[in-house]
Amino acid sequence: MGVTTIHPAAAPVRPFNLLGFSSAQAWALLLLVALIIAFPWLIYPVFLMKLLCFALFACAFNLLIGFVGLMSFGHAAYFGLGSYVSAWTAKTWGLTPEVAVLLGGLTGAALGLAFGWLAIRRQGIYFAMITLALAQMNYFFCLQAPFTGGEDGIQQVPRGALFGVFSLRGDMAMYAFTAVVFMLCFLLIHRIVHSPFGQVLKAIRENEPRATSLGYRTDDYKLIAFVLSTFIAGIAGGTKALVFGIATLTDVNYAMSGEVVLMNLLGGMGTIFGPVVGAGIIVWTESALSGFGSLVTVAQGFIFVICVLAFRRGIVGEIAARLRVTL
Repeated sequence: MGVTTIHPAAAPVRPFNLLGFSSAQAWALLLLVALIIAFPWLIYPVFLMKLLCFALFACAFNLLIGFVGLMSFGHAAYFGLGSYVSAWTAKTWGLTPEVAVLLGGLTGAALGLAFGWLAIRRQGIYFAMITLALAQMNYFFCLQAPFTGGEDGIQQVPRGALFGVFSLRGDMAMYAFTAVVFMLCFLLIHRIVHSPFGQVLKAIRENEPRATSLGYRTDDYKLIAFVLSTFIAGIAGGTKALVFGIATLTDVNYAMSGEVVLMNLLGGMGTIFGPVVGAGIIVWTESALSGFGSLVTVAQGFIFVICVLAFRRGIVGEIAARLRVTL
């Protein structure tokens, strides 16, 4: 009588995984890193630093709107105040750039904790309007506070030396610092989104009452996500202040809050790489059409209409849907 040998089923082949990224995301990440390394040799580094700062700001906002479903119309408050604090501490106290940027992020987080605690109590349009009102209060604070310089802003902010050793006065050195800050925060956002905490955030976005019925304290989760988002927004603002050597009211204006919403809509909310693409489009149009004055806003509106009609999920969202992958 023969003996039948049962072989265990072969383990499923898992997709190529890099730092927790899916195969498609890993290839996109490698492409992003390659572009970050190659572009400063082809394009003006200061323009690229501006793009990376706004891309980081857009990614921070995407953490809130794309993965929690909270629409904030006042995210410029954290970006701008982080910019002011980083600029002031670097110029007045002579802090090194990494410490100044970190203080900008912590300032954004502290302000986000206070504003978020008030706003989280409401949902939908009421939440959005409260964030806008609080951001306008912050705008007038920055206009009147003595350390901000009023309408003149904080000017001649030194870039300083990284760890007190490596000078960042040169554009290439500052670009390397900005790129590292961007990539570290970008990977942090990815880790947050794909952690168990991030899965709860997605559950709240899809069906908050059901998440509550499962025992999750949804308001606490939303507040933590809000603070994390404002922390990264503050870092983006602080980095921008050091790049350009100035912090102004433009960074805390309501128009900046609208701009970051547009970046996410164009690139694709709820995607990892969408905000980067959206920020690239907005920053490029502003630079390319800077000589045409108010036509920049018209061009951005035209691009927005085209993308809404042709790419309902955003550019990256539509590409991901067509390829049936997650980006």
